[in-house]
Order: sequence, then C-alpha cells, then structure tokens
Amino acid sequence: MRARKGLTACVRGFAVSWLALVSITLSVLTIVSISLIPLGIGVFSTPPLIRAVRAHANRRRLLAAAWSDVRIQLPYRPLPADRRSGITGQVELCTLLLKDPATWRDLLWLQVDMTAGYTIALLAFALMPYGLEGFVLAAGVWRPIVDASGTYWYAFLPIDSLTTALLAVPVGVGFIALGSVLSPVLLRGHFLLARSFLDPTPHMALEQRVRQLTETRHDAVDTSAAELRRIERDLHDGAQARLVAMGMSLGTVEALIEKDPAKARELLAAARTNSAEALTELRDLVRGIHPPVLAERGLGDAVRALALRMAVPVEVDVDLTGRPDEPVESAAYFAVSEVLTNAAKHAGASRMWLDVHHQDGMLRITVTDDGRGGAEITPEGGLSGVERRLGTFDGVLAVSSPAGGPTMVTMEIPCGLSAPNAAR
Repeated sequence: MRARKGLTACVRGFAVSWLALVSITLSVLTIVSISLIPLGIGVFSTPPLIRAVRAHANRRRLLAAAWSDVRIQLPYRPLPADRRSGITGQVELCTLLLKDPATWRDLLWLQVDMTAGYTIALLAFALMPYGLEGFVLAAGVWRPIVDASGTYWYAFLPIDSLTTALLAVPVGVGFIALGSVLSPVLLRGHFLLARSFLDPTPHMALEQRVRQLTETRHDAVDTSAAELRRIERDLHDGAQARLVAMGMSLGTVEALIEKDPAKARELLAAARTNSAEALTELRDLVRGIHPPVLAERGLGDAVRALALRMAVPVEVDVDLTGRPDEPVESAAYFAVSEVLTNAAKHAGASRMWLDVHHQDGMLRITVTDDGRGGAEITPEGGLSGVERRLGTFDGVLAVSSPAGGPTMVTMEIPCGLSAPNAAR
C-alpha cells in the first residue's frame, strides 16, 4: 500500500514538475506585457494573460485538493458584469485586474513555482527512479560506464568493479524505500508551498467575507421583498377577489330574499362556493409561506410529502438525528422544492433521487435525476435563486450535469441539529 502510494506520488511529482515550464512562460509574458502598458500594447495583452495565470493557478488548486487533500481558496475579486466595451472598457478591465492583490500574489507564486516548487516536485519524482538505477548498474551497465570514464559514483558508493556494482542493489532498494515514504510528503510540501502564496491572506479573506455578507444581505432583502409582493398579489388576485364577490352576492341576496327566493338561494350557493374556494386559496398561500408539515414534523417528513406530490417518482433517503434551526429548515425545504420542480419540468427525467443527511456540522442535500442533463446556474434561472437563498446561511450549491445526464445538484448548509423531540 505504501509502495503504491509512493509510486503514485512519484508519477504526480513528475507531472507537476513539467508545469514549471508553464509558470516560466506565463511569468515572462505577463511581466513583459505589464511593462508595455505605458505604450498602450499592454492594455490589450495583459488581461488575457492574467486570466491565463489564474487558470494555471486554479489548475494547481484542483491538483492540490485531488492529489494531496490541500485546500486552496480562491482570493480573486469579482469583476463587474456590466463592463463597457471598446478601449475604455479594456482600460477599466486592465485596471481592475492590476488593482486586485491576488494578481500580484499569483505573479509572485509563478517565481516560486518555477524555482523552489519545481525542485520539490522533481525530488518527489526522482527518488524512486534513482533507486532503480542501482539495479540497472548491477545488471552490467556499470562496465561500459567505468571503462569510458573511470569510477562512477552512485550516491555515496564508488562503483569500479562487479562487487561494488552488486552493492548498488541494496543502495537502490534504500532509495526506493525512501521514495515510497518521502515522495507523498514532498508532493504535499509542494502544494503547501503553493498554498502559502495562492491562498487568501487574512486581510483578503476578511474582505471576501464582508463582500459575501453584503451580497447575501442584499439577496435576503430582495427575496423578502419579492415574497411580500407575491403574497400581496396572490391575496389580491385570489382570496380577496373571491371575498369581495361573496360580499356583493350577499348584498344582492338581501335585496332578492323576499322578491325572488329562488334566485337568492342560487346566489347563496354561489357565495358558499366562493367562500370554500377562498379558504382553499388561503390555505395554499399559508402552505407556500411555511408548510404546516414542516413546522409540525420537520424537514424529513416535509420533503417526503413534497416528493409524493411530484409528477416524477422520487426516491427519498433522509438521515437526520434532529432538526436544524427554523430559518435553515425553511430555506432547505424551499430549495429542495425548487430543484425538484425544475427537474420535473425541464429535465425530461423518469426518476429522481433525494438524499438528505447531516454530517460534520453540515446539512447535505443531493437531488439526482436521470434526465437529459445540461443544467447550469444562470442569472435568470431557478438554480440562481436557490444559490442566493442558501448563500444567506453561508450555504453552497454545486451542479454536475453533463450532456445526456445524469444531473446531480448538491446543496450544503452549515448548521447544527437540535434534539429530535425539541419543541418549536
């Protein structure tokens, strides 16, 4: 097991060491481009090069997480969506990118990556192949080498005869054993070195947090305002209109009760129907604000009831040992409702799966369907609204939806759980 892990780290170290060539190229091109900004040329060449540097750094972030479980956060400031076109817009874009501290940290990382980073990655690769050299020398390769240039030093061992060549085997075994232990450590060290430059500084992390809180506060205010407008619209167009019609019908009944009792009874029946429909609409409206089953029985039973109302069969798996706070529970319920509804309407799915569980202080919800795929988060789409809803609670939304399916939507909300029978 350790040997396989070491061999894997060796191969990965070799792959990462070649990325130093990309770092050298991007570093030279970007520095030259920035120096040409006063001449006007750099204004047009710098933004795409900085984007290339960020893509290169993001690739290293992915490798760090996948190969050594080293998490490196994104520190970049978001760019405004409504940038102007033409020369003015290009100057503005170049200025915004150069004002971002993360841009300069990326450039500094390129210098480290093509020197110290390259050396560490190369060491992670070299130990085990160097150990194999001992076997190659003992197999007879030592003789032409010694005949051509005299004594050959293999590490600390001088090789000048068959006896010393055979001694290269245990030395090689030692290097292979050392590589199986040190290669994973060196590879992780390479990524930890990258993290020291690519990760946000405390100041940048605080700035990101403030920006995120500002955005989620605005989203929460906008969502609340939109919800109030929906409630007002539903009341005005639904229950209120029926109650007004019922009042007018009762006024007409008062005028007709003696002159035309048959007509009065007909109007009373219509008023009774209107009152029942108004009551149904009010119940639906209340259920849309906060479903009774959610308040009474919790998230697990609420999503099960929601799944039963879907046109597409939904297989539900819930594993919750308690209940989240009420705002989190409500946000999770409506997020699930939106995702299931979107999948049923647009995915062309024949079956869906819903998994809800809590682990390591995180409420994790996964919705999977066997539809056509191709789902993505767009500013106008329903998933964008779900992302904003979860963002209010520091939650995240991830979508995996290759063309042809299947689609997997994963939601995570940091929260604790109360006791199962805790009163609300």
